[in-house]
Amino acid sequence: MNNFLLLALALGAGLLLGAIFFGGLWWTVRKGVFSKSPALWFLGSMLLRTGMVLAGFYFVGRGDWQRLVSCLLGFIIARYMVTRLTRTPIEHPHSTAKEADHAP
Repeated sequence: MNNFLLLALALGAGLLLGAIFFGGLWWTVRKGVFSKSPALWFLGSMLLRTGMVLAGFYFVGRGDWQRLVSCLLGFIIARYMVTRLTRTPIEHPHSTAKEADHAP
């Protein structure tokens, strides 16, 4: 296979691994905060997500540092994408809504 195609596939695999890892982290935080046993949620999620990502990097890299770097780049890009997509809207201090500073 063409080396460029292999690097593009590694980049895509990194995007998928990053989406799974960081999307899973976002989901875990949302579920774990309201759980009766949050430690179990967070520990189990961390072990599962880390194991999947390590196995993915191992199989994608296959001893080639260029594929490994390409996969890592995709993983980092996915982090920014998931962070952007899961951001909660923040009200700016200079918004049009007026609040009373004190009682009249």
